[in-house]
Amino acid sequence: MNTDARKAGSYKDLVVWQKGIMLVKQLYRITGEFPASERYGLTSQMQRAAVSIPSNIAEGQARHTTKEFIQFISHAEGSAGELETQLIIATELGYCGRAPVEAALNAVEELRRMLHALHRKLLTRL
Repeated sequence: MNTDARKAGSYKDLVVWQKGIMLVKQLYRITGEFPASERYGLTSQMQRAAVSIPSNIAEGQARHTTKEFIQFISHAEGSAGELETQLIIATELGYCGRAPVEAALNAVEELRRMLHALHRKLLTRL
Protein backbone atom coordinates (compact mmCIF):
# COMPACT_ATOMS: atom_id res chain seq x y z
CA MET A 1 0.00 0.00 0.00
CA ASN A 2 1.28 3.43 -0.85
CA THR A 3 0.77 5.21 2.44
CA ASP A 4 2.86 8.28 1.63
CA ALA A 5 0.41 11.11 1.06
CA ARG A 6 3.04 13.29 -0.55
CA LYS A 7 4.42 10.63 -2.90
CA ALA A 8 1.03 9.50 -4.15
CA GLY A 9 0.06 11.42 -7.25
CA SER A 10 -3.57 11.19 -6.27
CA TYR A 11 -5.81 9.67 -3.66
CA LYS A 12 -6.78 7.25 -6.45
CA ASP A 13 -3.28 5.77 -6.16
CA LEU A 14 -3.91 4.74 -2.55
CA VAL A 15 -4.86 1.07 -2.22
CA VAL A 16 -6.91 1.91 0.87
CA TRP A 17 -9.04 4.30 -1.21
CA GLN A 18 -9.44 1.68 -3.96
CA LYS A 19 -10.61 -0.88 -1.43
CA GLY A 20 -12.99 1.70 0.00
CA ILE A 21 -14.60 2.11 -3.41
CA MET A 22 -14.95 -1.68 -3.70
CA LEU A 23 -16.67 -1.74 -0.29
CA VAL A 24 -19.12 0.96 -1.40
CA LYS A 25 -20.15 -1.14 -4.40
CA GLN A 26 -20.48 -4.22 -2.21
CA LEU A 27 -22.61 -2.31 0.30
CA TYR A 28 -24.92 -0.90 -2.37
CA ARG A 29 -25.56 -4.45 -3.59
CA ILE A 30 -26.41 -5.54 -0.04
CA THR A 31 -28.71 -2.60 0.72
CA GLY A 32 -30.44 -3.02 -2.64
CA GLU A 33 -32.15 -6.05 -1.11
CA PHE A 34 -33.45 -4.20 1.97
CA PRO A 35 -37.18 -3.56 2.43
CA ALA A 36 -38.49 -0.39 0.81
CA SER A 37 -39.51 0.84 4.26
CA GLU A 38 -35.81 1.15 5.13
CA ARG A 39 -34.95 3.34 2.12
CA TYR A 40 -34.68 6.48 4.26
CA GLY A 41 -33.56 4.71 7.40
CA LEU A 42 -30.88 2.09 7.71
CA THR A 43 -30.28 1.84 3.95
CA SER A 44 -29.48 5.52 3.67
CA GLN A 45 -27.33 5.55 6.82
CA MET A 46 -25.30 2.55 5.66
CA GLN A 47 -24.74 3.99 2.22
CA ARG A 48 -23.62 7.31 3.67
CA ALA A 49 -21.22 5.58 6.09
CA ALA A 50 -19.74 3.47 3.29
CA VAL A 51 -19.34 6.43 0.92
CA SER A 52 -17.79 8.44 3.74
CA ILE A 53 -14.80 6.08 4.01
CA PRO A 54 -13.19 6.67 0.58
CA SER A 55 -14.49 10.24 0.52
CA ASN A 56 -12.61 11.12 3.71
CA ILE A 57 -9.48 9.41 2.42
CA ALA A 58 -9.68 11.48 -0.76
CA GLU A 59 -10.34 14.73 1.06
CA GLY A 60 -7.57 14.11 3.56
CA GLN A 61 -5.01 13.27 0.89
CA ALA A 62 -5.93 16.44 -0.96
CA ARG A 63 -5.26 18.58 2.11
CA HIS A 64 -2.00 20.43 2.47
CA THR A 65 -0.80 19.15 5.82
CA THR A 66 -0.17 15.79 7.37
CA LYS A 67 -2.17 16.85 10.43
CA GLU A 68 -5.24 17.44 8.27
CA PHE A 69 -4.76 14.12 6.49
CA ILE A 70 -4.63 12.35 9.87
CA GLN A 71 -7.89 14.05 10.89
CA PHE A 72 -9.67 12.78 7.78
CA ILE A 73 -8.24 9.28 8.20
CA SER A 74 -9.73 9.36 11.72
CA HIS A 75 -13.10 10.27 10.21
CA ALA A 76 -12.81 7.35 7.78
CA GLU A 77 -11.99 5.02 10.69
CA GLY A 78 -15.10 6.25 12.50
CA SER A 79 -17.26 5.64 9.45
CA ALA A 80 -15.87 2.12 9.18
CA GLY A 81 -16.90 1.43 12.77
CA GLU A 82 -20.33 2.90 12.12
CA LEU A 83 -20.78 0.74 9.02
CA GLU A 84 -19.68 -2.39 10.85
CA THR A 85 -22.34 -1.78 13.52
CA GLN A 86 -25.01 -1.11 10.90
CA LEU A 87 -24.16 -4.34 9.05
CA ILE A 88 -24.62 -6.27 12.28
CA ILE A 89 -27.96 -4.53 12.91
CA ALA A 90 -29.16 -5.27 9.36
CA THR A 91 -28.27 -8.93 9.80
CA GLU A 92 -29.99 -9.12 13.19
CA LEU A 93 -33.12 -7.60 11.63
CA GLY A 94 -33.04 -10.20 8.84
CA TYR A 95 -32.63 -7.65 6.04
CA CYS A 96 -29.78 -9.51 4.39
CA GLY A 97 -28.09 -12.87 4.25
CA ARG A 98 -25.13 -13.71 6.42
CA ALA A 99 -22.80 -14.58 3.51
CA PRO A 100 -22.80 -11.15 1.82
CA VAL A 101 -22.61 -9.43 5.19
CA GLU A 102 -19.71 -11.63 6.29
CA ALA A 103 -17.81 -10.65 3.13
CA ALA A 104 -18.58 -6.97 3.76
CA LEU A 105 -17.53 -7.25 7.42
CA ASN A 106 -14.25 -8.81 6.32
CA ALA A 107 -13.74 -5.93 3.87
CA VAL A 108 -14.51 -3.40 6.62
CA GLU A 109 -12.03 -5.09 8.96
CA GLU A 110 -9.32 -5.03 6.27
CA LEU A 111 -10.02 -1.34 5.64
CA ARG A 112 -9.85 -0.59 9.36
CA ARG A 113 -6.44 -2.26 9.59
CA MET A 114 -5.19 -0.33 6.56
CA LEU A 115 -6.54 2.97 7.87
CA HIS A 116 -4.94 2.34 11.25
CA ALA A 117 -1.59 1.58 9.60
CA LEU A 118 -1.84 4.73 7.49
CA HIS A 119 -2.76 6.74 10.58
CA ARG A 120 0.29 5.42 12.46
CA LYS A 121 2.58 6.10 9.50
CA LEU A 122 1.32 9.66 9.16
CA LEU A 123 1.81 10.28 12.89
CA THR A 124 5.54 9.59 12.46
CA ARG A 125 5.70 12.65 10.16
CA LEU A 126 4.44 15.16 12.69
